[in-house]
Amino acid sequence: MNARTRRLTTAQALVRFLSAQYTERDGVRRRLIAGTWGIFGHGNVAGVGQALLEAGEDVMPFHQGRNEQSMVHAAVGFARQLNRLSAQAVTTSIGPGATNLVTGAALATINRLPVLLLPGDYFASHAPDPLLQQLEHPVEADVSVNDTLRPVSRYFDRITRPEALIPSALQAMRVLADPAETGAVTLALPQDVQAEAYDWPEEFFAERVWYVRRPAPDPVELAAAVEAIRSAGRPLIVAGGGVHHSEAEEALKAFVEATGIPVASTQAGKGSLRHDHPADLGGIGHTGTAVSDGLARTADLVIGVGTRYTDFTTASGTLFQNPEVRFLNLNITGFDAHKLAARTLVCDAKSGLEKLLEALSGHRVGQEYEAEYRSGKDRWEEIVEAAYRADDENAVPTQTQVLGALDAAVGDDDVVINAAGSLPGDLHKLWRSRSPRQYHLEYGYSCMGYEIPAGIGVQQAAPGTPVWALVGDGTYLMMPTEIVTAVQEGLPVNVVLIQNHGYASIGGLSQETGGERFGTAYRFRAADGTFTGTPLPVDLAANAASLGMDVRRAKTVRELREALAAARASDRPTCVYVETDPAPTAPPAEAWWDVPVAETASREAAVEARERYDRQVAGRRRHL
Repeated sequence: MNARTRRLTTAQALVRFLSAQYTERDGVRRRLIAGTWGIFGHGNVAGVGQALLEAGEDVMPFHQGRNEQSMVHAAVGFARQLNRLSAQAVTTSIGPGATNLVTGAALATINRLPVLLLPGDYFASHAPDPLLQQLEHPVEADVSVNDTLRPVSRYFDRITRPEALIPSALQAMRVLADPAETGAVTLALPQDVQAEAYDWPEEFFAERVWYVRRPAPDPVELAAAVEAIRSAGRPLIVAGGGVHHSEAEEALKAFVEATGIPVASTQAGKGSLRHDHPADLGGIGHTGTAVSDGLARTADLVIGVGTRYTDFTTASGTLFQNPEVRFLNLNITGFDAHKLAARTLVCDAKSGLEKLLEALSGHRVGQEYEAEYRSGKDRWEEIVEAAYRADDENAVPTQTQVLGALDAAVGDDDVVINAAGSLPGDLHKLWRSRSPRQYHLEYGYSCMGYEIPAGIGVQQAAPGTPVWALVGDGTYLMMPTEIVTAVQEGLPVNVVLIQNHGYASIGGLSQETGGERFGTAYRFRAADGTFTGTPLPVDLAANAASLGMDVRRAKTVRELREALAAARASDRPTCVYVETDPAPTAPPAEAWWDVPVAETASREAAVEARERYDRQVAGRRRHL
């Protein structure tokens, strides 16, 4: 080895390279790849596995996972908690270990959150062919199962020669660190190439800093945006996840307090303002509050800040009904900024809000408009109080009373995590966010099984922060495996496990759309063959205990409050298990969501559902 090269295997070189990568924003530097999750098999054990062992924990911390999809979820939770400025890698073997990454990769990319995926791949040399777990394609010999990761990755490469790693690794870091490009990045690593040695240039291992830019708005776009805001009588801000990723909460607060423009939030943007700020109207869209959705219907200017405008936000195109409504979108990506035929401010959320505030000096909405939305906020708070209230402490709690008990138990900096089921709707309407990262809803992909591993990632990113993973029985059964990891690592994640004997959210949707709750209950088969018999004798609390958690069972509201307090005070992973009263107590939806209903059917429920659907879909608009 000469003075300017270092002989290492491809896997060893990759680990060394990753350990020297950093991000920097606003003068704060972080490791870009802070650790690596892994499950080993023949496709990575002698390559990346050996490289991690040789490098040691000081160079690259290693985290042992139980399920490949869960490992990606944990890495995503980590990255989100740190505002996308630090990420983790995930290594797997070939075959099912690699394809198990696909769901997590889709979740990361849809939510614009960075994660580096390092799946093993078939021999680049094709020396043993076919090999164990190989998909043989009769026409395209270079295809492997890892190609399933292409459409869900923001960058993909298969490293078929050691030297090919150099440009590809640099591109991978560029994408991970760029807020306008980030998502899942996949470097597929053929198992023979992982172990192959090469003389690497020393410059490849030099410390490298990826500066996370805060691009300012274009002056022409800024002037047009200022004119639009000044001429609007009923403007409304829709705050998305970009507010948090940019750490723009204080800039948003200053902008709102100067202009009086109210803020409604998407699932990803909730907490952009504290819940008790007079301009915070809570969630918007299908799961939004009455005051947010009411103002959205009459708004003449909708100012999107860091939002993707999903169908839940727009109520499937039926929410923004003012004939004169126009859109102004401030977003780091042109792709999202141009949605709904909007005027655009393609820039960082923080810098964009600061420039808007400066240019709008002296401008404020009318007093009547402020009084209107503040009064609506007060009325909604009464609804929240009613949903949370438990008049009988000895009664079985409803789901909204569970949220009320949790609301009373948490501190300002606790993190509450959820992703799927009926809880996202209840939380979006009712939860009182007290800090920017308290409300952690993964609703871009709404992936069942996300919550527990994401809780582990959040704990890794913010040690000492109380973390609550809220799961229903359906979600818990999807992916409880990382409980073992939390126990192993001594991470005191709290799991609030709500037992309602089935897919409650989809059951309600099925009933609304004429499906009569078919196949959504966890029950024995009845005489007619349907799943309408008695509930299954499944003890999920015992399952959590068998995986190493401390378990506290709560049968009443009083016991629930006591269990939550004990869990928060514990330094061990703790499960609070509660069976809920199935009676719905959450406020009804304030806006529609388009789930198509059978156009022809013989069953009365479906016929009636189609009639309702036709009435609703008639209100859809295309904003051009």
